[in-house]
Formats: sequence, structure tokens, C-alpha cells
Amino acid sequence: MDLSLVKIEKPEATNFILGQAHFIKTVEDLHEAIVSSNPQIRFGIAFCESSGPALLRRSGNDETLVELATRNALAVGAGHSFFVFLENGFPVNVLNAIKAIPEVCRIYCATANPAEVVVAESETGRAILGIVDGCRPKGVEGEQDVLARLRFLREIGYKLG
Repeated sequence: MDLSLVKIEKPEATNFILGQAHFIKTVEDLHEAIVSSNPQIRFGIAFCESSGPALLRRSGNDETLVELATRNALAVGAGHSFFVFLENGFPVNVLNAIKAIPEVCRIYCATANPAEVVVAESETGRAILGIVDGCRPKGVEGEQDVLARLRFLREIGYKLG
């Protein structure tokens, strides 16, 4: 078995979700779940089929994000993995809908941070072992940090008052 790190290619502010599912209709179900959760969100999906023709299936409403998802899914190349890249919204807007899809087995991450995927490769294929998401903590928040966090959540509309 060989281990490698695959760096996620994306613009700095673009969010993505990396998960695993188990059925060919995953692309359609992800597409429907995202549109139903937030019609304004722009997105691209890529899903690595793991049997039969073993094709990379893709969908979305933004061709640039579909291509971004495709490049990253091909670079990771793990069977049944899927990438969703998002703009005009956040993973929190669609994550519960995605997790509720019957064939979705796991969500590895949902982030805008720089990320790397830990990949294991054997003779039969590739597997995702984990995610390096962002950086290590630099300290513990103080009073001013708490106030800044609360202010930020209100500025982006996630908390009232």
C-alpha cells in the first residue's frame, strides 16, 4: 500500500464538501438536494464511480465549479468519493440535505480552508484515510476573540441581535 497527500485545488474562498456514497444515482440525488436546499447556490459535483464502467460522473449549475470538482475528484481517485464545490452559499446551507441522502455513507469535510486528502492506494484502488483541514490551533480564544466571533456570525446573518 502506498500513502500520499493530495492537495485540494480551489480558490481561497470557495467551500467544498468531500464525502463517500455508494450508488450511481448519487450525482442526481446530490444535485436535487442542493437545489432544494438553496436555489441561489452555485455548485459543481463530481462522483467517482467504483464499478462497471468506473466513470467520473458530474453535474452542477456552474461549469467552472463542475470542472473544479472533476479535477479534484480525478486527483483523489477514490472509489465512491464525491466532491461538491460551492459558491453563493456555505456547506451549512446544504449539509443536512446531503447527509439525508440514503446512499451517502460519510462526510469527510466541509470547509473553505486549504485542505489535503490522505489517500491510500493498493492494487485494487484508492481509499480516503482522512483530511488535513486548515491549520493547527494557534491558541485559546480570549474575551476579544469571543466578541469578534459573535460579531462575525451576526454580520453574515447566522445569528440575530
